[in-house]
Amino acid sequence: MRAAVFHGPGDIRVEDVEKPALRAPTDAIVRVTHTAICGSDLWFYNGDSDREAGSRVGHEPMGIVEAVGDEVRRVEPGDRVFAPFVISCGRCEFCRRGLHTSCVNGDSWSGANGGAQGEYVRAPHADGTLVRVPDRYADDEDVLESVLPLTDVMGTGHHAAVSAGVEPGSTCVVVGDGAVGLCGVLAANRLGARRILAVGHHRDRLDLASDFGATETVLGDETAAVERVLSTTNGGVDHVLECVGAASSMETAVDVCRPGGTVGYVGVPHGVDEAGLALTDFFRDNITLRGGVAPVRAYADALLEDVLGGTLDPAPIFTETVDLDGVPEGYQAMADREALKVLVEP
Repeated sequence: MRAAVFHGPGDIRVEDVEKPALRAPTDAIVRVTHTAICGSDLWFYNGDSDREAGSRVGHEPMGIVEAVGDEVRRVEPGDRVFAPFVISCGRCEFCRRGLHTSCVNGDSWSGANGGAQGEYVRAPHADGTLVRVPDRYADDEDVLESVLPLTDVMGTGHHAAVSAGVEPGSTCVVVGDGAVGLCGVLAANRLGARRILAVGHHRDRLDLASDFGATETVLGDETAAVERVLSTTNGGVDHVLECVGAASSMETAVDVCRPGGTVGYVGVPHGVDEAGLALTDFFRDNITLRGGVAPVRAYADALLEDVLGGTLDPAPIFTETVDLDGVPEGYQAMADREALKVLVEP
């Protein structure tokens, strides 16, 4: 099979690799028909985080089940499925609590599992990880493109909204206009927020935020954005979604949060440790910090129901589509901010 392989910063190659095979009776083999390049993939691509050279990449698979182990009960060959970015068993204490990303049997899609930016993946714990798409939608390309973000960014944006305590009639601020931030706008709208302020650096992305339900957009650097939000909200909001992960975005989130409010954070922390998180700001104003890596599997069924029902459509976050050979160019397009999120159809 062929798959995308990381060889160093700026160097993604599509190569022939060993096709994954069933190893355990709980495994499934999935032929990947749709996947994506994630903003978090840019950390290693840009050299901002470490990754082993020669490792396969990608963590957002959707496809057709090709084979299953003897103990798999929830899916069978021929089923259309998608999978969250973290493999989980569905049975341990953390999975039962909805913390699938802390699964004691968890795994990633790299290495021997195949790498989701490739032609096949092996899904350990198939019953706990894979989510089946009903047959009547299995070949509907428009629906499938709307379902694919449930593998990561839509569930992650939803986790930010839930963690921030967004509720019907509330006012919230979404910090970040990447795919996760835009999905955070969708999630806040889905949860019934009355007023949603989207903060970002790109006019075209903020225009999409408006399409997704943002009632106001704030374009500019952190200082100007904070001043604008504080002015237009009469001192800040009770619910803030931090969807970037940088020290500057966390500072913005704290600065626009009212005393007693909550910051829901889901951005992969980057540079926060080095910059130092000012806990005194949280302490002084009794601001709650909630969130972390999103347990996407916990939200997948409910979000899928809304997508299939036509009330949730995150597909517009895909602004470019490539085949497997185009994955290296897709990475560069995202690194150059020429694409918001790249859809890959192997």
